[in-house]
Amino acid sequence: MTREYTPDELLPLSGIQHFLFCRRQWALIHIEMQWQDNALTVEGKQLHERVDDPFFVETRRDVIISRSVPVASYTLGLSGICDVVEFTSSTEGIRLPGREGFYRPTPIEYKRGHPKRDPVDEAQLCAQAICLEEMLAIDIPFGYLYYGETRRREPVTFTRELRQLVYQAATEMHAYMARGYTPRVKVSKACRSCSLAAICLPNLQEKTSSVKTYIRQQIEQA
Repeated sequence: MTREYTPDELLPLSGIQHFLFCRRQWALIHIEMQWQDNALTVEGKQLHERVDDPFFVETRRDVIISRSVPVASYTLGLSGICDVVEFTSSTEGIRLPGREGFYRPTPIEYKRGHPKRDPVDEAQLCAQAICLEEMLAIDIPFGYLYYGETRRREPVTFTRELRQLVYQAATEMHAYMARGYTPRVKVSKACRSCSLAAICLPNLQEKTSSVKTYIRQQIEQA
């Protein structure tokens, strides 16, 4: 039986990207409440400041464009904001208040930079789609990621595998949060671009030994 979370248990949806990028980074941000900007995070904030406008609704032909749309899923236990949701006229869509006809929603997430090797951005977009599906009782097969560097929309199909990745990550996030657990560092190339490197101190932690190892070394050297 699928568990449903309460409103007080909902975690920030945007954290799923941090979690899949590095579980320790997510725990530092969401459990230990630590944050530090670098050039990459500042560029991302500036991009979203240009996109975010909760009062923006525009109609272009048969498409209604809405920005900063709040969403939540009680099966994922996540809530957040969709940068943009486009509602396209479709007989397979839903009714919208004050509008005639039916519309199919499509989430669009804005990102700085370019497409990444790992599906962290795709997972965040898919989590938004699952929220919309739960709120609107409709299937959403795809969405788009817009990258500031390439200035292009990349289509993302919400496959079964991507949805499973989202559900698994959300479950792990709640388990970590319940335990108040911050994982040990796993040094990788990603550490070079992490804004929390000065807080995480990955190279310093990697060199630390357990108490058991320290005692054994001291005995062996005596």
